Amino acid sequence: MDTKKLRQKILDLAIHGKLVPQDPNDEPASVLLERIKAEKERLIKEGKIKRSKKSGSSDTLHYENVPFEVPSSWVWCRLEDIVCELKYGTSEKSSSVGKIAVLRMGNITNVGTIDYSNLVYSSNDEDIEQYSLEKDDLLFNRTNSSEWVGKTAIYKEEQPAIYAGYLIRIKPLLISPDYLNTVMNSGYYRDWCYDVKTDAVNQSNINAQKLSQLMIPIPPLKEQGRIVAEMDKWISLIDIVKNGKDDLLTIIKQAKSKILNLAIRGKLVPQDPNDEPAIELLKRINPDFTPCDNEHSRKLPQNWCICRLKDLCSFLSRGKSPKYSENDKTYPVFAQKCNFKDGGISLEQARFLDPSTICKWSETYKLRTGDILVNSTGTGTVGRTRLFHESYLGQYPFVVPDSHVSVIRVIDDIIPQYLYAYISSSFIQRYLQDNLAGSTNQKELYIGVLENLVIFVPPFIEQQRIVQKIEELFTSIDEIQKALEV
Repeated sequence: MDTKKLRQKILDLAIHGKLVPQDPNDEPASVLLERIKAEKERLIKEGKIKRSKKSGSSDTLHYENVPFEVPSSWVWCRLEDIVCELKYGTSEKSSSVGKIAVLRMGNITNVGTIDYSNLVYSSNDEDIEQYSLEKDDLLFNRTNSSEWVGKTAIYKEEQPAIYAGYLIRIKPLLISPDYLNTVMNSGYYRDWCYDVKTDAVNQSNINAQKLSQLMIPIPPLKEQGRIVAEMDKWISLIDIVKNGKDDLLTIIKQAKSKILNLAIRGKLVPQDPNDEPAIELLKRINPDFTPCDNEHSRKLPQNWCICRLKDLCSFLSRGKSPKYSENDKTYPVFAQKCNFKDGGISLEQARFLDPSTICKWSETYKLRTGDILVNSTGTGTVGRTRLFHESYLGQYPFVVPDSHVSVIRVIDDIIPQYLYAYISSSFIQRYLQDNLAGSTNQKELYIGVLENLVIFVPPFIEQQRIVQKIEELFTSIDEIQKALEV
């Protein structure tokens, strides 16, 4: 079940008048709108609010001009007709400590709520007086990415707060703020944001004037209450489903990790005493090989052996620092951004090699099927590991790694899929993270750490059985995960 789509469907039913039945005894929304107009005039005369200089009129919203049809007891109006304020927040710089929290665009979630983590603070008394939020104020995110500009949320007085300049405070007048927030999280509203936003470099903007002209479908006040109550029921159910899915996805991730950890300890498939011992395999590779004897030796199956990663490799090196081409798009360079978090590899974000430097790249550096690629410089992605396959090349003749990526290429008597599973296990990933060098802003996984990485080596035939079993179990788990995403 796609909970995001279900949430949007419920929101859209709500604002089309199809979530709850209409009651002919309800006061029509047209009467409510007249009362709102009268209240606004009173507040203007008392000097509590100002009249909009470019005020539109709901009287001009003829049937043919409205976005969609609504029940006869409803009415269309513009946002400026039903609010008494659209006010930008403070531009004062915030601090890590202070008298009062300052809500920023990052505190407005994508589902119409406020996240009170990662707060900053202000001690400016003038700002506190001018921008202090009151219960049921709506916050509108006027500047953000193209996807999320226009996010809104209701302030429920969870803690005292003011709001920052990338937000606009909306004060509804005589209508349900929860209903208004429902409209402003609907698919109709997201489409409106996309149509009216102004795009700049890396951000989009919707100013208060444009916001004031947003067309709102208004139900009778009592129906607004019924819609909000029904929405609360549905959202609670959707959240239960989502949390259940999240728990299952966590279990799936843990299950994969457990499978890999069992595999590298000889506990995933049974041993066959007729398999050639791994020590014989390693001595064929290197007649002078001497196994590593450490505390893990006694815990591994009898036919297994311990060695260093460098004992298993025909090539183990960082890539080179390439000269890039701005025009020629023939020879991609594999960088860390090509190594995706979700497990994939893509060359779509790759830069390209200057053809004049191809002679400097030996055949050894050209990636081939079975190469294990490890992100080796950066911050959060260091240690991320992928198994390369020539099918990733697509139209390209070859791809080479840049200097931020380490390439592990094993000899023929070691199955690369087994070694990839080994290095991908949480046991080894923790070891790699514990042995990074560098500062907080730039971590390094030195090639020497990889060369001396301890490897548990099963017999060749058992490597095959382990890889086959991992693929079988992961396929079943992936099918469950796909079913959860439908």
